[in-house]
Amino acid sequence: MVHHDLDRSLGLYPTMMISMGAMIGSGIFVLPALGFKKAGPAVILAYVLSALVVLPAALSKAEMATAMPQAGGTYLYIDRALGPLFGTIAGIGSWFSLTFKSAFALAGLGAYLLAATAIDQALLTPVSLVLAAAVIVLNISGTELSGRVQAVIVTLVLGGLLAYTVNAGFEVSSSSYTPFTTDGSGGVITAAAFVFVSFAGVTKIASIAEEVENPGKNLPRAILGSMAIMTLVYIAVVAAIVGLANPKDLEKGGPEGGASLTPMADGADALFGGAGVLVISIIAVVALTSMANAGVLSTSRFPLAMSRDNLLPPQLDTIDERFGTPRNSVLLTGAVLLFLISFVNVIQLAKLASAFKILVFSIANVALIAFREADVPEYDPEWTTPGYPYVQVFGVLAGFGLLTQMGRLPILGAIGIIIASVIIYLVYGRSRTDRTGAIGTIIHNRRGQSDDGLAPTDTD
Repeated sequence: MVHHDLDRSLGLYPTMMISMGAMIGSGIFVLPALGFKKAGPAVILAYVLSALVVLPAALSKAEMATAMPQAGGTYLYIDRALGPLFGTIAGIGSWFSLTFKSAFALAGLGAYLLAATAIDQALLTPVSLVLAAAVIVLNISGTELSGRVQAVIVTLVLGGLLAYTVNAGFEVSSSSYTPFTTDGSGGVITAAAFVFVSFAGVTKIASIAEEVENPGKNLPRAILGSMAIMTLVYIAVVAAIVGLANPKDLEKGGPEGGASLTPMADGADALFGGAGVLVISIIAVVALTSMANAGVLSTSRFPLAMSRDNLLPPQLDTIDERFGTPRNSVLLTGAVLLFLISFVNVIQLAKLASAFKILVFSIANVALIAFREADVPEYDPEWTTPGYPYVQVFGVLAGFGLLTQMGRLPILGAIGIIIASVIIYLVYGRSRTDRTGAIGTIIHNRRGQSDDGLAPTDTD
């Protein structure tokens, strides 16, 4: 099979903006109220805790990305480290959860449109579908164009968030943060598990590593730089939301008396007068559209990479001759996105996306340990993570600790995705590949045998 390389057209700034754009959507504009309902004002700490649990995986992926600057990201690393079975689970699971996250962003977008306009609720799904279709077309039209649009959007949104938080500093009082915790440390941990998906976008850019200029330097800088910036942004904005909004609005201002879906708009009149809701809603619409764009851009690279490795049909490896983008993979991702928007209550199932990302991030830390211990010549990163292996062990233990706080339904959903992925591998991929991954190299070395286990076997 002949593979076509993608264009390396993304510099450091647009690469960071893609990562930040993937984090700047629902994590700020929708999820704070859900976290507030679990932890009260201590939801601020929940975001900090989530960042600490994400950091080991971010460090691990930054190192693996410089060793394998190819499309696929998490799937690629886990596949090469633990073998194609685990690679299939990681690839399909990450693809599903991140596509779902994009649909979740567009659902949140609809809620802000309702807050700002008199649009009939019956039109929300058609409007979201139109926006999703525009994002799909943009991603087919070229990564460089998509990256430039992303950079402009995220820069403007960051400016709006800065104005929001600075003005909030003159309006809020300390009484808004007392009592700080409403359900003790357990509530903070549970809230951290719910908002974990806010940080999932930090490593999305690893899946487009093949399109990043000078990946050995730009990928670690973009991953760690965007995470540092967004952690500070989350803390500042969530603190402003808690200080401005009425607690009852955050806890019960949403559909059917649930948590508000427009927490930034709640209390916005205190900042911008009567136009507060409109101003914040416009910022939210732009940011959530940006998040959906970043989601399709990075998520569509999972089927592409799996197709290259013979784990999915070869048609998904098609690169558009005119635009240099993975057309069929984008279309498949877009079709699932449109289906979710049309038929699935993505707000209620947001926990599923968070649960599976916690699992995948934990496995990514295991993947780095496998690469290091296998010590194969093919694994030669330009940048290495500090604190190995203690950082990775902490990431695995903390990740599974958060996973236990998700409740039964998200865990069962994650198990369902794992079972479906195993079936796909057994039915399609197993007969088409015989690599074992770095873990296979470790096993062979202990047996005194020789095997690098990393290179995919092309059976065509």
